[in-house]
Amino acid sequence: IKSPYREQQIVQGIVSTVSIMLVLFLLGSVGYLMVAAMKVAQTLQESIAVTVELQNGITDQQRETINKRLSAEELVATVAYATKEEKADDAEFRKMFESEFEEILDENPLLDSFELTLTAESADKELLDGFIASVSGIAGVERVSYPALMAERLHATVGKIRLVLLLFGGAIHVAGVALLIISLILLSNTIRLAIFSKRYLINTMKLVGATKWFIMKPFLGSSITQGILAGLGASLLFGLSVFGLNEAVPELTTIAESGKIAVILGAMIAGGVVISGLFTVAALNKFVNMKSNKIYLY
Repeated sequence: IKSPYREQQIVQGIVSTVSIMLVLFLLGSVGYLMVAAMKVAQTLQESIAVTVELQNGITDQQRETINKRLSAEELVATVAYATKEEKADDAEFRKMFESEFEEILDENPLLDSFELTLTAESADKELLDGFIASVSGIAGVERVSYPALMAERLHATVGKIRLVLLLFGGAIHVAGVALLIISLILLSNTIRLAIFSKRYLINTMKLVGATKWFIMKPFLGSSITQGILAGLGASLLFGLSVFGLNEAVPELTTIAESGKIAVILGAMIAGGVVISGLFTVAALNKFVNMKSNKIYLY
């Protein structure tokens, strides 16, 4: 014979676990979108390439000095050295000529160069102009070139994107906080109802001399199990969502970084345990500390 009380416990456990799972999935999804959005803006700002061409005839020591000087610049993200022979052999460069390069010119007119990528701070025009002027004045540097007009338009576009993200993110944040508060209230009520249905059992245990920890231990064990299951369920939903997005837009996983996705998944499981445990402790304290003659008033 099935016990209605047992069935009620199972239903309450499922409801509370699913509630926690949905809250965690909501938080994880918002976190993922914010990480991806910020990474997109940063990637755009770091996409400007600067070419530092060197004078012919400089020594290896001079070239190394220039390399160290460039690497020490705060605006420089990466430095790569390219010889004029390597640049002449580039397939894209060869396409510019209908015949072999050597048949047109007596010598290679290209220059050895350092190819730089800049950090997101290069969006500041004054800093960028100062950097270009500083590098141009280094001994042994012939010229410094970069797509100035494209950089200006790109940074302006990124500024607009950041503004839109700020406004959109603010709206999402407000809606997310509102949904989170509502979800947590509903979740708290679900757990409180589950504890409420066992108030007589708790009172009986108190009457026979059970300690507070002895009473709370099985409830906390159950809540931790529910939190882990909810976290795993939320992680599975989140993982499936990211996988689906990655199939449609492969760049998303690279943009958001797999390491950060793993952190979000771990935070979901930890969050499930914390949320479930805290609400369970709060609900238990009320009935464990309640006097026996007041149990029947609820």
